[in-house]
Amino acid sequence: MFTITLQFQSNSIHHRTIILLAFRLTLLFLFSSSSIILISSSVHGYTTRSHIFIYATCSQEKYQPNTPFEPNLNSLLSSIVTSSSDASYNSFSIGNNNNGTSSSSLPSLLEGLYQCRGDLDPIECSKCVQNSVNQIGLICPYSLGASLQLEGCYIRYEHVDFLGKLDTSLRYKKCNKNVVSNDVEFFRRRDDVLGDLQARTNSDFRVSSSGLVQGYAQCLGDLSVEDCNSCIEEVVMKMKRFCGSAISGNVFLGQCYSRYWESGHYNDEYQPDSSNGDQVGKSIAIIVGVVLGLAFLVVVLSICKQAMLKRVH
Repeated sequence: MFTITLQFQSNSIHHRTIILLAFRLTLLFLFSSSSIILISSSVHGYTTRSHIFIYATCSQEKYQPNTPFEPNLNSLLSSIVTSSSDASYNSFSIGNNNNGTSSSSLPSLLEGLYQCRGDLDPIECSKCVQNSVNQIGLICPYSLGASLQLEGCYIRYEHVDFLGKLDTSLRYKKCNKNVVSNDVEFFRRRDDVLGDLQARTNSDFRVSSSGLVQGYAQCLGDLSVEDCNSCIEEVVMKMKRFCGSAISGNVFLGQCYSRYWESGHYNDEYQPDSSNGDQVGKSIAIIVGVVLGLAFLVVVLSICKQAMLKRVH
């Protein structure tokens, strides 16, 4: 939300000129908002748009404004943003788990983490995390727990103990609408890439390629090596089942994700499905557009009112 205030320094300024100025300012804000989504960089031969929205989850439980939970959450999110300038992953814990026995009837425990994709440079990582923190309060207002996945980073906070606990439930899947048929070489290369990602038994960012097919996988940093391997095994299995013969695919589980694509198809338009968060992303864009439109309307009406008052006097 923003407010534009125009001060008239001279009666000689014509109101049409001011209206044009307000219109140009609105366009500038629209361009600035859009540029957040369009930030991209080339990594490992493909272009990654790290600020693209993937999905979000919001708890049904809410907290009341101006309660102790709110400053704790703000402190946690601030720590996440600060830390992202120095590290690609970190986790935080505030308070302890009293199961809601405090006088406020809310647990004092608050845990959170963030993680950037392993191939992002520190500057891009920090920008992505900042963008996530800015969005999560809009998408999940007053939620006691929430998570937000952008293409380049992930943040999550909860009022329960979740750090280090394996979660392989499906969060998001998207498969390219373009499918491959009777191409034995493609399927062999695709399976080689997914098999290699699964075989690399470590918790680091995993990258693989075979011929024209590339892929990557990553676990959240709070998982043990054993749990990470289990998660990658599960996401690879789901990738094959969900995406079948698609030329590219993208699957996110609770604590790991994987993606594969044939060269030239990394940023293809995917066929959406009902389980993803596309509608949330569209809703954010609509909200931003409405706010900007209303702001411009307020400016125009204010100028017209002042112009009418001048004619009366």
